[in-house]
Amino acid sequence: MIKKQLYTLLLVCAGLNSFAQKDFNILRYGAKMSLSYNNTAAIQKAIDAAAEKGGRVIIPPGNFITGPLMLKSGVDLHLDDDAMLLGSTKRMDYGESGNPLISAVNQHDVAITGKGIIDGQGRELVENVLLLLREGKMHDREWLLKRPGENSRPMIILFKGCKQVKVNDITIKNSAAWVQSYNGCDGVSIDNMKVQSTAYWNNDGIDVVDSKNVKITNSYFNAADDAICLKSESAGKSCENIIVENCTLRSSASGFKLGTGSLGGFKNIRVSNLVVYDTYRSAVALETVDGAYLTDVNISHVTGKNIGNAIFIRLGHRNKDERYSTINNILIDDVKADVPNAKPDIGYPVEGPPPKVAPHNLVPASITGLPGHPVQNVTLKNIEIIYGGNARKEIAFIPTDSLAKVTENPAGYPEFTMFGELPSWGLYTRHASGINISNFKISLKQDDFRPAMVFDDVAGLNLEKIDVPLSAALPVVVYKQVTQLQTQDLIIPSGDKAIETKNK
Repeated sequence: MIKKQLYTLLLVCAGLNSFAQKDFNILRYGAKMSLSYNNTAAIQKAIDAAAEKGGRVIIPPGNFITGPLMLKSGVDLHLDDDAMLLGSTKRMDYGESGNPLISAVNQHDVAITGKGIIDGQGRELVENVLLLLREGKMHDREWLLKRPGENSRPMIILFKGCKQVKVNDITIKNSAAWVQSYNGCDGVSIDNMKVQSTAYWNNDGIDVVDSKNVKITNSYFNAADDAICLKSESAGKSCENIIVENCTLRSSASGFKLGTGSLGGFKNIRVSNLVVYDTYRSAVALETVDGAYLTDVNISHVTGKNIGNAIFIRLGHRNKDERYSTINNILIDDVKADVPNAKPDIGYPVEGPPPKVAPHNLVPASITGLPGHPVQNVTLKNIEIIYGGNARKEIAFIPTDSLAKVTENPAGYPEFTMFGELPSWGLYTRHASGINISNFKISLKQDDFRPAMVFDDVAGLNLEKIDVPLSAALPVVVYKQVTQLQTQDLIIPSGDKAIETKNK
């Protein structure tokens, strides 16, 4: 009996000792708490040691400067409370190609955890980039036209071709470019993350590129570019089985977006419980313009506060080959949004750029395809949007008998202002089929001379319980080339001129 107890105790002690060896504190590998000492080599030694048996690399409380780090399979980079990992502000530390601050390529079971902070020091890093460009020590064609390109500005986190990735609890700040990207990964779990990154342009809060089985939950993103963005950048690849839940978004571009990169596909996307505020472009933007399919998307319970646009769905043709994008089976349910007649992101460090189109009035929600390539099977239900109104004909005016004046802009960059002036103030739908809209309420803070809703080239339109202010301008609804139309319970101004039909 005694021998058995002793044996058990030895096993427990061995287990505890083994567990203790799984933590690799960077101080043991030569790291120093300092704002002038570069800890890249010391932290990488700790990562390499942890990779041999698997374990946590501990960033203890304090400030630690580092250059690019490579995570490896079985390693959890753990930032303790009050730990701050600071990216080097010297661009040459990131190599010629601008390596990310933290990356992992073709690894498995990798993680970044803890309640510490990763600060890319993006503004200071970009200042160094500009200095090197002016001195001729770096070269960047994009800089000559606009600003330093993304290859010149390192992102903070990149996971590429990895399986079973976990990033929990951390705060990420001040990237010089995209904050983080998950490219071609399978099995990504992100929870309780905070992103505060308005240091420079092209500063997406999080990008998921051609990855599968991804879950983003309980997180906050404040970004100078799109807050959460899914992209497909390779034909034959796709974003699939993506869940986004319980997130708060602020952006000088769009809140939740699929696209703009859209070469392969998007499938089985589930988004729920989003709060989007002070966002320059769309709360929800679904865009495919490079030949990708976009199908089986379910978005529900979205609140938009002070946003430029509530819903933007766009099928375009930017790619040069004959492939056309497709959009099919979209459900957007329970959206409440406030779209003021003002720029929503005024005062933020990096504001959204002014649109490159002629002056226009406030832009409605929209669903737009192309002639012969309709957006298919879209359901909008339980939607309430409050618009600022105050449209004026002297700014722009498209009469209902001149709907063809709205540009198709097939290859244009997809954003809600891409058409310039639109002939309606609440919802604009063109080149679509199988459109179901129910419990749809739109209202105005100030008058608007345009129709509330315009449907142009739509096959299969079902409108049920549409609520428009009784004081709205006439006509309220305009149909042009609409077939298979069904309406029920339209709460709109009465009279012969309330609905205008141009089907003949």
